[in-house]
Amino acid sequence: MNFTMKPLLAAAACAMFFSAGAEELQMVSQSYSYPDNEPAPCHPVPTERQLKWQETEFYAFFHYGMNTYTGLEWGNGNENPSTFAPTQLPNPKQWLEAVKAAGMKGGIAVVKHHDGFCLWPTATTDHKCTNSSNSYAQQTNIPQAFAEAARELDMKYGFYVSPWDRNSAYYGTDRYVKDVFMKQCDELAQYGSDQFEMWFDGANGGSGYYGGANDNRSVDEATYYDVPNLRDYIHKIAPMCLMWGVGGEARWIGNESGYAGETNWAMMERGHSSEISSRNSGQEEGWIWLPGESDAKATSAGWFWHSNQSDLSAERLFQMYLETVGRNSTLILNIPPDKSGTLPTSSVNVLKSLGEMLTTRLGTDLARNATIEADASRSNGASRTYDASNMIDGNPETYWATGDGVTNATITLTWDEPQTIHYVSLMEYIAKGQRVKSFTIETSADGENWEERASEIAQTTIGYKRIIPLNGSTSASYTNGYTAKAVRITINDSRACPLLSSVSVY
Repeated sequence: MNFTMKPLLAAAACAMFFSAGAEELQMVSQSYSYPDNEPAPCHPVPTERQLKWQETEFYAFFHYGMNTYTGLEWGNGNENPSTFAPTQLPNPKQWLEAVKAAGMKGGIAVVKHHDGFCLWPTATTDHKCTNSSNSYAQQTNIPQAFAEAARELDMKYGFYVSPWDRNSAYYGTDRYVKDVFMKQCDELAQYGSDQFEMWFDGANGGSGYYGGANDNRSVDEATYYDVPNLRDYIHKIAPMCLMWGVGGEARWIGNESGYAGETNWAMMERGHSSEISSRNSGQEEGWIWLPGESDAKATSAGWFWHSNQSDLSAERLFQMYLETVGRNSTLILNIPPDKSGTLPTSSVNVLKSLGEMLTTRLGTDLARNATIEADASRSNGASRTYDASNMIDGNPETYWATGDGVTNATITLTWDEPQTIHYVSLMEYIAKGQRVKSFTIETSADGENWEERASEIAQTTIGYKRIIPLNGSTSASYTNGYTAKAVRITINDSRACPLLSSVSVY
């Protein structure tokens, strides 16, 4: 067939069709519009659960249990329950009050460590506090008291429950997960389905008592715990509970020293050979959203209380905050209760000092009183704007954005009178993905001449939150700061059009 005849034949066929069916068919005009002109997501993106978890930012870890009384870090599982002997009734409310004063928004209580000893009257094992001869132990129910105190103080809470159980005779068999571990999760949910995180740590087994067998039992955690179904099960009984560790909804940042990488993506490529080495920095090309959590100790000894421990200084803890929360990670800071079941007075005092430090240094946002401009902004939609002013309105649901394909822009904040400034904090609107790859911060004392700040720090990723000390150091003492009438933030590169929900200056 002559190819030039094809368009003519097609036109004739269409004419015949519409002529024959004119009575039955009607032409309906369609238009595909995006009235709010919202930017497309830059995948991967977080779940609602992961977003709520990230917003918690800074929360406490409380390692308390049998190890508090044996002086060990990992019990073997053969301990006599009466060894657990509090000198008074444990007081989780005191724990939470102390960390709230430090600026924390919640806490996670260890209610079962690897020794299998449970801090509530569980029906799944005899290795539990209520089987102790100590009268205070018999009254102890840490998850119940902890959840009640958290709600009273308007704080988030969660539980550390070890999947690995060095006491249970069933561990490593096909009975343990169904008859012990899952039932323990069910019992804990009875104390509150509003948990924000559950820690499943150290899950692959090893040597242990195991009901008297005293042998070595190791498992493949992914298959033994049937992780996908376990995750669905936990979400069913506690819908907003993020599963750390075995659950695969947040990653260990790769150290227990309270720091994340200056470059820190919330994405990872699971199963890749570089996954372990990338824990500190994430992976720009990662295909799943797996944000980092940094676990660190506020004391000099182990995770559990030890008689020879000392408290880290408030200044050191503030540095941890800058190097975790200020680098797109969360910080879970461990403060161990002692044998009385309360936090030592020295720890409480340091926590109070830390809270005062955070309030003094990061409590007054000077950007709220600034004039802010951007040299590029997205066209506003019918009910949503993308103006620069969205970055200083205090509303996390509004954000500034550039047009599609625009991956660099400059934001400028100015004041009528000079300000003394120490830190700049930036937040991306991560509900639509993490984007920024490079930025630069400058200050101007007169509004005309500019000087780059913190060039010693890798100004690469932002993510949920990035705090830049303008003196270029997270460990240097709190200096006199810089006098500035203007601050300029330049987005040099981004995976897609940048979206910033907040710019703060302190």
